[in-house]
Amino acid sequence: MNPYIPNLAVIEGVREEAPDVKTFRLRFKDESVRAGFRFTPGQFVELTVFGYGEAPFSISSSPTSAEYVELTVRRVGTLTGALFRMGEGGIVGIRGPFGNGWPLERMRGEDVLIIGGGIGIAPLRPAIEYIIANRNRFGDVTLLYGARTPRDIVYKRELEEWGEYIDVRLTVDVGGEGWRGRTGVVTVLLDEVRIDPRRTYSIQCGPPIMMHFVTKKLADMGLPHERILFSLERLMKCGMGFCGHCMIGGRYVCRDGPVFDYKQVRGFLEAAV
Repeated sequence: MNPYIPNLAVIEGVREEAPDVKTFRLRFKDESVRAGFRFTPGQFVELTVFGYGEAPFSISSSPTSAEYVELTVRRVGTLTGALFRMGEGGIVGIRGPFGNGWPLERMRGEDVLIIGGGIGIAPLRPAIEYIIANRNRFGDVTLLYGARTPRDIVYKRELEEWGEYIDVRLTVDVGGEGWRGRTGVVTVLLDEVRIDPRRTYSIQCGPPIMMHFVTKKLADMGLPHERILFSLERLMKCGMGFCGHCMIGGRYVCRDGPVFDYKQVRGFLEAAV
């Protein structure tokens, strides 16, 4: 298939996750494309909204679901605004998947610490679903997730379901009436966990300031730099390495990433996040 030509897909379902955040379930119109589509958790696709352009979005569905692709999108501009107006039955284009993904095979038999902030949990969701589907292949698995307010928590239903298989811990920056959980930035949850740095991998995605302090905290906890992994998908624009928008330290996030470990990017981490 020509990677520059998008494949048509139908918006099969739309689910509201949080204010201005929705998950779109897409089904390829061509059955052969649908049957052949495979991706690694952490990869992304280019989504075309005809008449408005295209933009990269991390795949947020489980890699075990072959019948559809899900993208969790925040409404932030013209293209995403048009997508939100389309709703079910709309036709979009998909190119990809592109980029690398979380090195889940390397993490087999190890403990996994998953850290997400806001909509940054979207690129982590496929990895979580994969780990749960292959639960006996991993050690202790802990998810630390933070959002601005209880309303901004994404995947509320999934978080409850995941809690049956992995340790799920939540916090919000600002609570409110009715909130009985933790309050504070996601790094406060790191103070509650104990890890064995020799057998733990950490994967994370979220706002740049979150990843900066989480990475620093993990390094202080003794986690080797090659075991601290994060997705820099927020920096991507064209997704193909043409525009140069995501070039940092001589690397293209879309072509060389979007998943990196701290050892790879330590020298230009400040520019990246």
